[in-house]
Amino acid sequence: MTEAAHDPTVSVLGKEEVRLLDAWWRAANYLSVGQIYLLDNPLLRRPLEPDDIKPRLLGHWGTTPGLTLLWTHLNRLIRTRDVNAIFLAGPGHGGPAVLASSWLEGTYSEVYPQVGPDADGLRRFFRQFSFPGGVPSHVAPETPGSIHEGGELGYVLSHAYGAAMDNPDLVVAAVVGDGEFETGPLATSWHGNKFVDPVHDGAVLPVLHLNGWKIANPTVPARISRPELLSLLEGYGHEVITVEGDDPADVHRQLAAALEVAHDRILDIWRLAREEGDLERRPWPMILLVTPKGWTGPREVDGVQVEGTWRSHQVPLAETRQNAAHRLLLEEWLSSYRPEELFTEEGRLVPELRALAPRGTRRMSDNPHANGGLLRRPLHLPDFRTHAVEVRAPGASVHEATRVFGEYLVDVVHQNPDNFRIFAPDETASNRLGAVYQVTDKVFEGDLLPLDQHLGRSGRVVEMLSEHQCQGWLEGYLLTGRHGFFNCYEAFIHIVDSMVNQHAKWLKTTRSIEWRPPIASLNYLLTSHVWRQDHNGFSHQDPGFIDHVVNKKSEVVRIYLPPDTNTLLSTMRHCLDSSHYVNVVVTGKQPTFDWLTGDESDLHCARGLGIWEWASHESEDPEVVLASAGDVPTVEALAAASILREHLPQLRVRFVNVVDLMRLQDPTEHPHGVTDPTFDSVFTADRPVVFAYHGYPWLIHRLIYRRTNHRNFHVRGYKEEGTTTTPFDMVMLNDLDRFHLVVDVIDRVPGLGQRAASLRQLMVDTRRQAREWTRRHGEDMPSVRDWAWHPGAAPGPAGSPSTTAEPRALDDEH
Repeated sequence: MTEAAHDPTVSVLGKEEVRLLDAWWRAANYLSVGQIYLLDNPLLRRPLEPDDIKPRLLGHWGTTPGLTLLWTHLNRLIRTRDVNAIFLAGPGHGGPAVLASSWLEGTYSEVYPQVGPDADGLRRFFRQFSFPGGVPSHVAPETPGSIHEGGELGYVLSHAYGAAMDNPDLVVAAVVGDGEFETGPLATSWHGNKFVDPVHDGAVLPVLHLNGWKIANPTVPARISRPELLSLLEGYGHEVITVEGDDPADVHRQLAAALEVAHDRILDIWRLAREEGDLERRPWPMILLVTPKGWTGPREVDGVQVEGTWRSHQVPLAETRQNAAHRLLLEEWLSSYRPEELFTEEGRLVPELRALAPRGTRRMSDNPHANGGLLRRPLHLPDFRTHAVEVRAPGASVHEATRVFGEYLVDVVHQNPDNFRIFAPDETASNRLGAVYQVTDKVFEGDLLPLDQHLGRSGRVVEMLSEHQCQGWLEGYLLTGRHGFFNCYEAFIHIVDSMVNQHAKWLKTTRSIEWRPPIASLNYLLTSHVWRQDHNGFSHQDPGFIDHVVNKKSEVVRIYLPPDTNTLLSTMRHCLDSSHYVNVVVTGKQPTFDWLTGDESDLHCARGLGIWEWASHESEDPEVVLASAGDVPTVEALAAASILREHLPQLRVRFVNVVDLMRLQDPTEHPHGVTDPTFDSVFTADRPVVFAYHGYPWLIHRLIYRRTNHRNFHVRGYKEEGTTTTPFDMVMLNDLDRFHLVVDVIDRVPGLGQRAASLRQLMVDTRRQAREWTRRHGEDMPSVRDWAWHPGAAPGPAGSPSTTAEPRALDDEH
């Protein structure tokens, strides 16, 4: 390597290499403009006519020339140094640039043979962009080489750092748009470099593309002083290498040198850590790329400046079909790239430019790390029964479900040392998963102090007090072929609502893309949930993430509400082993009763819902069905069943528990939905059903609205009543308590009202007493606090939890 490569002000390019790089860049820009505008005449073999132009012009030009420039030069670095690299385009709608680059590299025609590397393929390539039945204007799942969809800004660095984890030879080039720079998640994600272990992880090379403008306003980083911006970036832990200008030849020389310097710095950090054991944290390189917005596009349109302003953000020439003058400007713009020098008569890229593309999977558009399903290895998962708690009888013992699951995770982490991680916003120990620290640390590259616990330079647990970063890191980790899960307080998982939207859309879209194999599922373990946030108060009480996820496409979302420890183990084992889903598992971390043995739990989870015969009475001909979904609702419903058994022993009560929430939905709407005959056999076709549900009650009504008996369902759940109070007062505030459930049964079973009038009055009075007790003593009254299920509380054997619900395969992959 020449000494000049260490100085970004000294050119590493000869005149001929500048010419070739510029020609590739011109080709990429030509293809980008063609995608936005052209239906036909892709190589300008004749003057443009109105019918050559798309009737609706959609796309974004302003950021594109900077993205194509970076791709051009990263290809040079890959080719000359055999770098393993992928490209993440943060600017929201930079799709034309990445699509153009993948076509030039040949990957696009390989995965879409109908879009060939010739003139006809080029015509199809242009026509499909932002066109009905075609491809989106942003970098989408359909785009080869992409793991980062540009539909929403702010996550490019978090995805990049997730991709770099456990990929020790990977360089992730992450382009940050200067508009995206202003978003909250992006601002926080600069800290990702404190969680990358230079021994075992790859490197992220951020590129802040400073072109000055958003849709209609200047960007913040472009309008603060350069020293202030540099101080900010250096404060985030970066060595900033600046490339700036508007003369293409000069910028080519600067950027080539800057990338070599940046790569040298990365190699130095890796070498010191891996070969010399020097783990001192050093600033990671980044590039500040300052070029005009809409560079090489029309300078002026109708006497108004366009290049270098916000007017170039989307479509600089908006009337080219109707306006002959604009159409001529478009032709001049396209001709300025000299396509006759770039493409043969057949429309193929000329041989000297084809030679500039890296080979095979070194192409960023074909790198398997950007198509993680190709690299996904199945997890080694122990049988959860080896950690199942002993259940001599339902309710005879108590455990903290997540604490036991943490012990199971010890084996998972131990058996999967390089492709499984746990992400959390400072809550892994709080969520009772601390047993994992027997075999791993939390990774952290900042200063370590003697009083730190379980903190190290490498580790399988990644914690930062930002749900955005945990989500983004996990997504990047999954999208590059690995496995993991995100544990979080239930109320605050809403912070990533829009992020899970984007990921679910990615999963839905890629199900129909044959060349993208499935990736591991995005798994959420939500605990510290609504019913046990009595101490933190109303702000911490919200189960609505379930409703949010249910809105997504049914083939990719799954919701689980395990009622006890063993069902949690079975559920999580299944979720960790699954692929291409969003799995949401909600369970408490506080001590709760054990209801099912390991084998019973496995059977119950496989069925998803079923009758608990040991809690039922004459279940073949019930007068009422008591149902539950969720751990606390299950306790309340069982307590209600116990009261009914004691006071109304002749009342025939069937008890049903739902662990897989989507089993309730019609099978035509969700693949997990049970058939109507099965649903009716469990819930009956005409008897009242009192349903104690973990979340907002109207979701259950939405899921079952097509069922025969839906009019007889009465659902109790959270209804936005909460405060700092006791656990039982929380359920009373929302009418989910056992006494209210008994009242619901009395009110809804025909003819029971008069027979049970005294019991109804007792329930109302007892609720009042329970409320008064909490106000006087600050805790729940002993009869509630110390309640336990007794084996003799209801008739029926303690055996299989159900024999009437149809089972499903645990591995219900698509």
